Amino acid sequence: MGQQRAEGLIPFTIDLTFEEARRRAEVVAALGPDWDPMAALQDEEAAYALLYSGLDDEQRRVHDMLVAAGVLPGEGPGRAAAP
Repeated sequence: MGQQRAEGLIPFTIDLTFEEARRRAEVVAALGPDWDPMAALQDEEAAYALLYSGLDDEQRRVHDMLVAAGVLPGEGPGRAAAP
């Protein structure tokens, strides 16, 4: 039944590779010449450290549990700001 309906359809495909490359180039251009990706990553790391600093024992336990479950990123590879 489904195949009977599909026989009358014309396949439609579109390659968005060029548009994605153009979009990325526009994003980088909008960031401007003063944008420093390493400084941005270091600032992100500092903000992350500040966000989870000062946790009490129960909050630290819950944080560690969420990291172990994969809900929150842990230290090291896999974090956006990891070197």
